[in-house]
Amino acid sequence: MSYKKGGIMIVLSSPSGAGKTTLVKKISSEKNYFVSISHTTRKPRQNEIDGKDYNFVSKSEFQKLIGQNQFLEYAEVFNNFYGTSKETVIEELKKGTNVLFDIDWQGSEQIKTKKIDFPLITFFILPPTKEELFQRLSNREMKDKLVVDERMKQFEKDMLHWKDYDFVVINDNLETCYKQIVDLIDSKINNRENNYNQILIEKHIKLLT
Repeated sequence: MSYKKGGIMIVLSSPSGAGKTTLVKKISSEKNYFVSISHTTRKPRQNEIDGKDYNFVSKSEFQKLIGQNQFLEYAEVFNNFYGTSKETVIEELKKGTNVLFDIDWQGSEQIKTKKIDFPLITFFILPPTKEELFQRLSNREMKDKLVVDERMKQFEKDMLHWKDYDFVVINDNLETCYKQIVDLIDSKINNRENNYNQILIEKHIKLLT
């Protein structure tokens, strides 16, 4: 799934704990996909590998990269910085590779404003319920209740941006959600109709907010 003149950019965003990172990794197993590995100033979580999950750098290194205009987008999230390397992304797109972005709404907005001559498709991932989101956050190496509470408060702010995305999908079942995203990407590339249900999404938004 790629355009003749190059690849496409595919953004997956979500509130913390809704599953975008897992979905990005699963979609990347498809042929001709490349995951953009972000630079971050946060500390690695258990089992995360430098250069594979993230490029872990110091705040001073990150600021240096900002000064050198190295980032396609960057943002501060929960007191840590995250950024996407511009050069690597452009190289992959020129080769015809589809590039996946695991970024928040701030990064998505920045990419939209950049004058990049490659198509962009954006997805916002929702949890099935707020209760399920809380449970996921509590189980994800976050034993500190204050950390979980902070992310639940941010959830309300993140939800304000769902209308800024091409598609909104509910991650109730990983396999189902994955297949829906892949099908929507394919429908967009091949300019065909899809079964996207905007009314269902709007009802779900009301339940979450």
